[in-house]
Amino acid sequence: MARISKAGAALAGVACSVTLIINIVLSHGTLRTNRAGLELIGNAEGCRRDPYTCPAGFITDGIGNAHNVKPGTRKTDEQIARDWGRNIGEAEYCVNQYAEGKSLSDNAFSAVTSITFNVGCTAMRKSTLFSLLRQNHIEQACNQFPRWVYGGGKVLPGLVDRRGKEKALCLKGVEE
Repeated sequence: MARISKAGAALAGVACSVTLIINIVLSHGTLRTNRAGLELIGNAEGCRRDPYTCPAGFITDGIGNAHNVKPGTRKTDEQIARDWGRNIGEAEYCVNQYAEGKSLSDNAFSAVTSITFNVGCTAMRKSTLFSLLRQNHIEQACNQFPRWVYGGGKVLPGLVDRRGKEKALCLKGVEE
């Protein structure tokens, strides 16, 4: 029988399963973002039950949730799924409002929802990426993802990886 160290046991209580949260969110049937998009977002963000400070300096929990986070409060899978579903829904609303989301393929929509979830609607609705989507220049818009790799004025390797995956999913949507 394998033994778990105290540190390992502590981490097991803090981390949560992205796959499990995705399955809960998908079971609610309220989002358009497909499994590939949710996996991209969830795996890039990670999942934590306890509040932490994200690289942008926000108190965060669950899968990139910064709304109503209370320090010292550990969340259940259902709470994490509910918060994440709401946050993804907000990003989807932004994509529909400002980027002609309803006309996008599911893969392109999911990729654009991912970057919007990460960057925020305020920045994205003013972006060249969204402008190109409004003009129905989908492939050109997909090629904008690699421009969004900076944090604090520096190129962040995690964002380079994420944007590459978002671009690939978006371009897959162009081929559909």
